[in-house]
Amino acid sequence: MGLIYKILRQQPGSREGIIVTASSLNLIINMIVAIMKIVLGLLSSSIAIISDGVHNATDAASSLLTLVGLKLSTKKPTKKYPYGFGRIEYLTSLVISVLILMTGFELLTNSVKLIFEPAELDISFVSLALIAIAAVQELILGHYTVKAGKKADSPSLVAVGTESRNDFLISSVTIISSLLFIFFGIQVDAWAGIITSLFILKAGLEVLGDTVARILGKSDHKEMADMLYKEIRENPIVLNAADMMIHNYGPDAHTASVNIEVDHKLTVEEVYAAIHELQLKIMHEHDVTMVFGIYAVDNDNAEAAEMRARIASFVAAQAHVLSYHALFINPREGRVYCDLIVDYDLDDWEALRGEFTDYMAKLYPHYGLELVIETEYV
Repeated sequence: MGLIYKILRQQPGSREGIIVTASSLNLIINMIVAIMKIVLGLLSSSIAIISDGVHNATDAASSLLTLVGLKLSTKKPTKKYPYGFGRIEYLTSLVISVLILMTGFELLTNSVKLIFEPAELDISFVSLALIAIAAVQELILGHYTVKAGKKADSPSLVAVGTESRNDFLISSVTIISSLLFIFFGIQVDAWAGIITSLFILKAGLEVLGDTVARILGKSDHKEMADMLYKEIRENPIVLNAADMMIHNYGPDAHTASVNIEVDHKLTVEEVYAAIHELQLKIMHEHDVTMVFGIYAVDNDNAEAAEMRARIASFVAAQAHVLSYHALFINPREGRVYCDLIVDYDLDDWEALRGEFTDYMAKLYPHYGLELVIETEYV
């Protein structure tokens, strides 16, 4: 593998190197296999073999699109696009999924037609042996590519690898249908083509679903958030951290924000020094640009301590309330500020708001309540 990296002039282990190497291998191997299968399919008049070959051709096209997407995504930020072009990789995955779906639908249509207008088959053992060898290669290549895609956090590459693994199943269907014809004269070629097309359509829908979810901003940063929370909470001045939001502008470009609670007696200089240290540490170690919001907390105040205990009791009694934070008492204005974190199974937020407002009004009638209800964002 090191020789391949060298030929492609890529840095071993780097994200770009992994994607370029895996995509190039898929492109070359799938093109060779596609040409072989399509020629064999035409010579034997087998729609199943032709479908199998066309599927390999779409895999090759997907690999090419992955390379193009990577190249475009590494362009430097511009005034118009200050966050860079990393999300182009998601658009590449979207195009790949549409291409896969179009191919699957076309093959499904042709296979259904073949049921009513069957063609005379002429399949040899040599052809099947070549297809079997290609199938094993597709399985190995697929496992390698999926592993590389996960390592590089490349949805396009994972999609290509998944397709290669599916090729093994599709080729198996093709081989079985051909053997049935050779030994028993049973012609199920068209039905094999239908099964093949359904595999292709399923794969296309899976890639499309995952890509759309990423574009919409699905929550898949929990591991990163837990790691960042741990580092932030370990800082001596941080009493608590919450409300973390992580946004990605491509697989390796992230910005984030988080609210932290600090002792109200700390000076601005002390808070700034700690936050600046955290920002640099997170940026250098995790390549995340972090913005901090600050809540001042008075832990020495007896009234605040009592209020915390009572709010904690309320939270513990609620099935869908995960925690609370940002408690701030402003005696001059007669206001209490507090945030409740709820899970995604809570349907009636207003009922919770009313229940907590009544709970606090009975305990602290001399204070008005400013309540924020929110979910965990990561």
